[in-house]
Formats: sequence, C-alpha cells, structure tokens
Amino acid sequence: LFNKDTDIHTATAAQVYGRSVEDVTKNMRRDAKVINFGILYGMSPHGLSVATGMTHDQATSFIDKYFELRKPLLGYMDSLKEHAKEDGYVETLFGRRRPMPDIKSSNFMVRSAAERAAINMPIQGTEADLIKMAMIEVDKKLDDDCKQLLQIHDSILVECPKDKAKDVAKMLKETMEGIYKLPVKLTVDTTTGETWGDL
Repeated sequence: LFNKDTDIHTATAAQVYGRSVEDVTKNMRRDAKVINFGILYGMSPHGLSVATGMTHDQATSFIDKYFELRKPLLGYMDSLKEHAKEDGYVETLFGRRRPMPDIKSSNFMVRSAAERAAINMPIQGTEADLIKMAMIEVDKKLDDDCKQLLQIHDSILVECPKDKAKDVAKMLKETMEGIYKLPVKLTVDTTTGETWGDL
C-alpha cells in the first residue's frame, strides 16, 4: 500500500468496511486513521469507541478485522514486546535505545504501559531520527536569508523570501523524501503561504 501511492487510511477503511476505495466516506477514513495511529499506542476497543463514537462491539470488531487483514503486524508488535522483555530495551532503526525497566513489572497497569511504549518507540523514535537527519541536511542547503523556524512532528516550517518559496519547497520535499532509503517510500507534501495559518 505504501509504495502504490495509496492513501493508507482510505485503504484501511475500504478493507475493514468491505467497501471499494471510491465508496469510503470521510467518517470511515477518520475511523481508519484513528485505528492506524492508535495501534501504535496499543489502543483498546474502549479507546477506539471513545475516539470514534463506535459502540464497544463495533470497535472490537473493527480491531479484530484490522489484525485479520494485517497478521504480520501483530507478530511484529509481539516481537517488540518480547525483545524488550529479553534485552531490557527497544531501539530505533538507527540503534537509538530506550531502556524498558517496567516491562517485567508485576503491576499490570505499569507493565501494560511499558508494552505499549515498547511497540511505539521504535516507530515514533525512527520517525524522530529521520526528521532530525532531514533538518540537518535542509539546514546545509538553505540560503542565509532562509531559516528553519519549527519542527512539528513530521513537518519542518521554513521562512524564506517569497521569490524563493517554490524552490525551497522543492528542496524540502526532495531532501526529506531522500533522507534514508527504506523499503517503503517516504512521501512528503509541501505547502507555501504568507503565514503559518495559510499552510
């Protein structure tokens, strides 16, 4: 899906709801987006029902269907938890480690939080590593009258003269998409505007 220029949230909604991509509504896509990101945090049926307004039974069915369609993902998540239990840490793609001292806690709530962190950190941490790598490269390529102002999640906000905006946006896209070769394509969207609110 990631290498086919398919919107992952729309594709997930189509699969889970048993619809064609063209028949996916905004609400269906929104629900799929919640579960796609919520999985990284170990979202429960209760959490999904609160976030989307689904009933508990609908949320349970949605999550079950999601994992039925993505069996390797469940195995990957289990392997991250096992790695954390065996080695006491998890790490990003680039080897940055996070110790997981609570992964063997006898307290269910503490252990569950550590298990969610063990699943989340390699994914979110790798994204953080990638954006920092991109920021370093972008900084090398910016003219003196252009500045990186903010980094928000997976976005970089740059201020530059209006006549350079198009070229800076092109450079940002190329730099961010090419920062590291992954099995899946990194896709970056750029926008320009006179104020942050315009973006």
